[in-house]
Amino acid sequence: MKTYLETTKNVYKEAALTPDVGLCCTTTPVWQLPELSIPTKMLQMNYGCGSTVHPRDLINNPTILYVGVGGGMELLQFSYFSRRKGGVIGLDVVDEMINACNENMQDAEKENAWFDKSFINVRKGDALCLPVEDNSIDVAAQNCLFNIFSHADLKKALKEMYRVLKPHGRLVLSDPVAEKMPEQLKVDETLRALCLSGSLPLKEYIKMITDVGFGTVEIRAKRPYRVLSPEHYNTNELIFIESVEVCAIKDPMPEDGPCVFTGKSAIYYGSEEFFDDTKGHTLLLNQPLAICDKTAEALVELNRDDINISDSTFFYDGGGCC
Repeated sequence: MKTYLETTKNVYKEAALTPDVGLCCTTTPVWQLPELSIPTKMLQMNYGCGSTVHPRDLINNPTILYVGVGGGMELLQFSYFSRRKGGVIGLDVVDEMINACNENMQDAEKENAWFDKSFINVRKGDALCLPVEDNSIDVAAQNCLFNIFSHADLKKALKEMYRVLKPHGRLVLSDPVAEKMPEQLKVDETLRALCLSGSLPLKEYIKMITDVGFGTVEIRAKRPYRVLSPEHYNTNELIFIESVEVCAIKDPMPEDGPCVFTGKSAIYYGSEEFFDDTKGHTLLLNQPLAICDKTAEALVELNRDDINISDSTFFYDGGGCC
């Protein structure tokens, strides 16, 4: 096994045996849903940098795959929307984490009258070779796992997620990103295992997702995550890390490239009731329309003085142009 993966397994073995509240740091609030009670140990083992649970992805009792189970909190949240035997599949390579997750599910069953632990199938499985059939999953997710991988392994993991998803299925990810990372930190296996030094620039991260075939990508959130300072790390400058929540949809790839939504909007404020760009986008007078970055670039090239294009907010929640 590659040494950085062995280091990662050891870190999360210890985190399974003794919950480490400070292992990850997320500013995303824990979902509060009717009749959902999350056991204390699950909360302590919330080893993620955001959330991958978005109710609008989870309609019609979907089949859900979650890779890297942690303490099981997001598995429990997913099962809230898919209350059937085996509706949620959880995979992990660390035996101790699987055992801890299963124990936490017993506590969850005691605290939640609606929950049956048979809703969730937790078993051993590797993100680089998923033990899941092709085109069988509606929603796949991972939280603060893929940033640990090397470039080559990340490509494998993304291809595997693409393979198991049904057409138009959704891959929901939460990972740290950083616009720069010194080489001496990148090769630090412990920092990589701790979800720090494997952080990619956001554009590179998105490109890796679209390169495997995802035709639509939504940046749903971007938040401050960590600062690596010279006082505490082997770096001569401050390194700012943010966490992102991203949804990649297994849509057909458009001929002119993927649709990537980073939270841009267009507003037409001209003399007509609407503006039609003849490419499928209609802007109603003074009504904002969420647009993908590709459409934003095309509208800017028109060089009109009656259309405003906003900057990326990196908070997108649907309703866009494509």
